[in-house]
Amino acid sequence: MNVRFLLFFFLFQNLVFSQLEDAWVFFNNKPNYEYFIENPLLILSQKSIDKKNLKNIIIDYRDVPVSQSYIQAIDDTEGIEVLSKSKWFNCVHVRGNYNQIDELLDLDFVENIEYANRSINRNDNQENKNKFSEIEYYVTNRSPFNQIEMINLDFLHQNGFNGSGITIGVFDAGFRNVDNMNGFERLRSLGNIKYVYDFVDRTDDLFAYIGNAHGTNVLSIMAGYIEDQYYGSATDAEYYLFRTEDVSSENPIEESYWVEAMERADSLGIDIANTSLGYRIYNNSAYSYSQQEMDGSTAFISRGCNIANEKGIILVNSAGNSSDNGVIAPADSKGVFSIGAVNGFGNYVSFSSQGNDFQEVIKPDISARGAGTYLINYVDNIVQGNGTSYSSPIIAGSMACLLQAFPSLNNDQIMNIVRYTASQYEFPDNYLGYGIPNFKLAYELALNIESKPVTIFPNPVYDYLKILSSIASNLEVKLFDMSAKLLYSDTISGVLNNIDMRYLNKGVYLLEVKFQDGKTDLFKIIKD
Repeated sequence: MNVRFLLFFFLFQNLVFSQLEDAWVFFNNKPNYEYFIENPLLILSQKSIDKKNLKNIIIDYRDVPVSQSYIQAIDDTEGIEVLSKSKWFNCVHVRGNYNQIDELLDLDFVENIEYANRSINRNDNQENKNKFSEIEYYVTNRSPFNQIEMINLDFLHQNGFNGSGITIGVFDAGFRNVDNMNGFERLRSLGNIKYVYDFVDRTDDLFAYIGNAHGTNVLSIMAGYIEDQYYGSATDAEYYLFRTEDVSSENPIEESYWVEAMERADSLGIDIANTSLGYRIYNNSAYSYSQQEMDGSTAFISRGCNIANEKGIILVNSAGNSSDNGVIAPADSKGVFSIGAVNGFGNYVSFSSQGNDFQEVIKPDISARGAGTYLINYVDNIVQGNGTSYSSPIIAGSMACLLQAFPSLNNDQIMNIVRYTASQYEFPDNYLGYGIPNFKLAYELALNIESKPVTIFPNPVYDYLKILSSIASNLEVKLFDMSAKLLYSDTISGVLNNIDMRYLNKGVYLLEVKFQDGKTDLFKIIKD
């Protein structure tokens, strides 16, 4: 090998390994974690414990905080800065040069190190995109109430369901003037801003930061109220506000801020989270994710969402404004209810991120108005804006109203019910997902789930027979003709399942549903 080339190679290698890198350092244990599990009030609020008991969610190892002595040992290491921590992953987010970070593996409590630069020398030359490029403008396209009426949420509002008693965490970039705007006077007078924290600046003085008002816009779509002029999707809900986005740059630390904030939100007992943020492209292209990595299990924030879903939180997230470049993390997560965008007439808008085969499930899940969405900006004007950032809070607030009506339903049941009501449930696509939801129908279906273990509809049936179940365990389903010939057999789970009846002749059939305890229900089905 040429000596000059060797010299260049080693110089290049030293340059790479001397630059600052972001990484997650994972620990191999949590000292005395059993003590915390036995005394959950040391690590969780009573509200959180009560919620977990109601939803049959186990308090486990992941709920125990990271060892402070481990954090301190890492932070005391020369050249290493600890920027964030995660109890769910038992890790810290650090910044330092490669060699210094790698030496942390010598510590007996360090299990693994995961670099944000997944291949150190990678360079994709990807262009950074401002995720807050939504356009705000004054127009008169339909009424401010169109975004509510489009999804039949006004039915829930008229029946007294405005999110009362439900807690929504809002994870965003800045909440300028929320503490003094007229548009939030009602929210403040009700005392429904329950908790605030700025994870970027590490302060509980959330409103001191005035560098961005994206969170203000998002919150107004849920909680804003101006008499006779504007009301949000969940005006009576309780809100927990978290700043996790640093708009000055794009860096994976924002994923870690978000996970840390979500862990705190879970410990406080939130029911629903709205995140109008997304991540794929970073200033340092070596940290960026490829489209193929938008698979719901690669990005740190998406993995965090998977845990949050297990913890019983309904996660509502904007799908992204990347059009055919695909959904972005954490909307790619299976456990996230990702929201695409339509205009005031219910038509797909070109900026809304499309799903693809890299996701395990259909993405986006559903869609709502994200073009010309009405909101209250930080100077108290009712304006319109574009972006899935704005379709997401419409749905988050709507979920709160539905959960208020049916508090015993778990997060998967709520999401599945809403999916079923959507305009193209039978034929979902990568543009609108399952389509535009109908919350009046969702309410009616939830009533059936609450009152009956299994509901069969429609009957008579023309194409697809739907089985609506409130049973968490698997059910054995068999379909017979009147001569007792078995036509269909399957084991089903989840809230909603379909049986394709299109190929069957008109007539009468018998559906047998067998429960895990051995009991059986029989249903007479008429094929039209």
